[in-house]
Amino acid sequence: MADATDQYELLDSGDGRKLERFGDVVLARPCAQAVWKPGSPGLWQQAAASFDRNEGLNWQGRGNLSQAWTVRIAGVVMKLSATDFGHLGVFPETRALWDWIRATLRNRRNAGQRGPRFLNLFAYSGGATLAAAQAGAHCCHLDASKGMVEWARENAALNQLQDAPIRWIVDDVIKFLRREVKRENRYDAILLDPPSFGRGKKGELYKIEESLMETLDLVHQVLSDDPCFVLLTSHTPGFSPIVLGNLLRQYHEGGTIESGEMLLTGKPGTMELPNGNWARWINE
Repeated sequence: MADATDQYELLDSGDGRKLERFGDVVLARPCAQAVWKPGSPGLWQQAAASFDRNEGLNWQGRGNLSQAWTVRIAGVVMKLSATDFGHLGVFPETRALWDWIRATLRNRRNAGQRGPRFLNLFAYSGGATLAAAQAGAHCCHLDASKGMVEWARENAALNQLQDAPIRWIVDDVIKFLRREVKRENRYDAILLDPPSFGRGKKGELYKIEESLMETLDLVHQVLSDDPCFVLLTSHTPGFSPIVLGNLLRQYHEGGTIESGEMLLTGKPGTMELPNGNWARWINE
């Protein structure tokens, strides 16, 4: 359950759909895993707009939405906008991980160590990067999309973090990691959220089944001598918490492996909605 300042809320789910509130904006969008019946059918009339993939990619009521609006999620202010693909610029199922990243890096810094170096790969619009920066980390934010990196920089400004020590990188993840290995640049904490299928800066093909093992090997090589954690998340079907944990276990001896589901949540009584999985290796 989020704190009282959090402006995201799952209102209901069912029949392959989810109903969410982002600030004052209520939206209905597809969610294949919501195979049950909606718990509160009357709430769905509150939706200002809805998105579906029944015949292509379609918004209904998109004109009711502002071109962009801001919400505070897990202590981070984020700019949202209804994209043609139905995305908004945030995946709220990751907000509990932002809280964990912030608290873990803050504790490390408060223990008298230097500001930890945090690397965010496939970093999207920057929620986790900004949570880490709030904890005093020196961040490297990398995504293959120039537009998403610019979006993340806008979010940094919204959080008064435009002058924080953040490197903004537009690049292919594997090419970048190979260069970091050669440069002997090292990081204390790493987050990666590889896509099922993606393209790099210059059209490089990324398929998670073929590319993830090499990515994790390179991630292991750029860890510092006294690392804090590696956090792996995925929305790819079949990549369960145990699968993700086993992948991390192959590259990291000792420490602790934790794993679980990423959840969309609302008020007590609202059924939790799983939307992806995570695993993390913690050096303890």
